[in-house]
Amino acid sequence: MPAPAPASYDAVIVGGGHNGLVAAAYLAREGRSVLVLERLGHTGGTAVSSYAFDGVDARLSRYSYLVSLLPKKIVRDLGLTFAVRGRDVSSYTPVVRDGRATGLLVTKGERRNREAFGRLTGSDREFEAWQRFYSMTGRVARKVFPTLTEPLPTRQELRAVVDDEEAWRSLFEEPLGQAVERYFDDDLVRGVVLTDGLIGTFAGAHDPSLRQNRCFLYHVIGGGSGDWDVPVGGMGALTDALADAARDAGAVLATGYEVVRIETDGQRAEVTYRTEDAEGAVAAQHVLVNAAPQELARLLGEPEPQPPAEGAQLKVNMVLRRLPRLRDRDTDPRSAFAGTFHVAEGYAELAAAHDQAARGELPSAPPSEIYCHTLTDPSILGPEPAQHGWHTLTLFGLHTPARLFPREGHDAVRDTLLAATLAQLDAHLDEPLADCLATDAQGRPCIEARTPLDLERDLRLPGGNIFHRDLAFPYAEESTGRWGVETAHANVLLCGAGAVRGGGVSGIPGHNAAMAVLGRQGPA
Repeated sequence: MPAPAPASYDAVIVGGGHNGLVAAAYLAREGRSVLVLERLGHTGGTAVSSYAFDGVDARLSRYSYLVSLLPKKIVRDLGLTFAVRGRDVSSYTPVVRDGRATGLLVTKGERRNREAFGRLTGSDREFEAWQRFYSMTGRVARKVFPTLTEPLPTRQELRAVVDDEEAWRSLFEEPLGQAVERYFDDDLVRGVVLTDGLIGTFAGAHDPSLRQNRCFLYHVIGGGSGDWDVPVGGMGALTDALADAARDAGAVLATGYEVVRIETDGQRAEVTYRTEDAEGAVAAQHVLVNAAPQELARLLGEPEPQPPAEGAQLKVNMVLRRLPRLRDRDTDPRSAFAGTFHVAEGYAELAAAHDQAARGELPSAPPSEIYCHTLTDPSILGPEPAQHGWHTLTLFGLHTPARLFPREGHDAVRDTLLAATLAQLDAHLDEPLADCLATDAQGRPCIEARTPLDLERDLRLPGGNIFHRDLAFPYAEESTGRWGVETAHANVLLCGAGAVRGGGVSGIPGHNAAMAVLGRQGPA
C-alpha cells in the first residue's frame, strides 16, 4: 500500500478500474503527474480475473467477461500487450419444435446460417430479414463507433453521420420492439435479437423510455462490427496491461486507499482518503472520478441525483469437468457453447419474465445467456484442469431486477432463482448440469451466483446497475459537456461508466476524460 508522497498532483483519479487506468495512462504519457486511489487491494474494478473456487486452478473473469467496445485506438495509443480472439459462433438458441429438440446456431458463415434458419422456420424469410436487419446495424456501427472517442456530436450531427432514416427510426426513435416485429415473424428469432437490448437492463421491448434501445445500440456497435471478443488470459489480462501502461508512463497507483471526500473551488481540489491506519489528503488540479454519479455526489457532499435504474442481472460463474450433452443431437456442445447460449429467450418468454418481475415476482422461466471462455481461450486454466478437459461457464440472467431481492432473506431468494434458472438450462440438456460441475478443495460444486445487491455491496454499483446509471444515447444533451464527462465543477470529471458513452468494458470514458483535461478539441 504505497503512500502518495507528493502533496499535490496534476490529476487525482478516484477508482482504479479499467477506465481510471486508461485516463491515468493517457495523462501520464502527456507528462502530467497522476495519482490513482483505489479502495480495494487491487486495481481493475469489475474487469478482473480471480480464482473463484478454493483449490481450483482456473482464473475466471468474475464480473465482466467479453470485450466489444474497447477501441483499437486505445490499445495502440497506450501500447497495450493485450489480445482478443474472435468467435466463429455467434449464438445458439435451443428450442422444442413439433416435439423435437432443435435449435438455431448462428455462425459467421452465410451458407451455414441460411441452412440453420431454414431448418428452424422452413423457409428463407427469417434469414433474409436477419441479413437486412444486421446489415443495417452494421452500417450504423461503422459510422457511430469512431465518434465515441471524439467530442460529443449533437443529436442532429449524429443523425447526419448515420445518414439512414430507417436505421435512425429503428434504433433512436421508436421502441426497439417495433423494429423487431417489423423485421421478423418467428418468436425465437425475435427473442434472439431483443436480448442485446436487455443485458443488465430491465425493460420491455416496447418500453417508451427507449432504455432497451440504448442498451441494444451499445451491444451492436462495438469495434464498428458489433463482435464480442474473448480476452486472451481473461479480463484481468486487460486491466493488468492497463496498470502496467499507467505505471510505465509515471502514474502512481495506490491500492487500499478509500476516498471519503472531495472539495473543490472549480480550479483546485482536495481529495481526502482513508487507509487501514490513517487518514490523509492530497491536492489536485483535476479530479477524475471512476465511480457512479451517486457516489460522486456523496463525495462532494451534494444531494444525490435521482436513483438510477436498478440493476437487473444474475451473474453465475461455474467450472465444469466436461460440457454437458444436448438434447439437440444435431448440434455439438462445443459449437453450442462457443458463442452465446440463449436459454428461455424466445420473444414471448422474455415478455412474460419481464411482466412477472415488474410485479415483484421471480420469473417462473428465468431467461439467461451462457458463455464458455475456455473453448476460445483455454489459457485461463492451469495445467491439470486443462489436461482433463475442464471448462468455465459464465451465465448472465436477465429480468432479475434488484427489487426482487429483499435485504432480509436475500440468499434464499437468490438460491431459488438460481435453481429455476438452471432448471431452464437443464430442460435442453441430455444430462443435468450438476453432474458436470467440478468440485473445489472441500468437495463443493464450483458454482457461485451474484445478484444486483451483491454487486452493490461488493463493488458499490448503485442498485447493482452495471452501467452506474441509465445508458445515454451517444450525442449531446443540454446538460452534457463537450466530451460527455463534465460535471457542475470545472475541474471534476466523470471517467467511469456513468459518463455519456459509458458502460461496458471500453476505456472510452477514461479516454474522453483525459482528452477533456488535456483540452483536446478533436480527435487525438
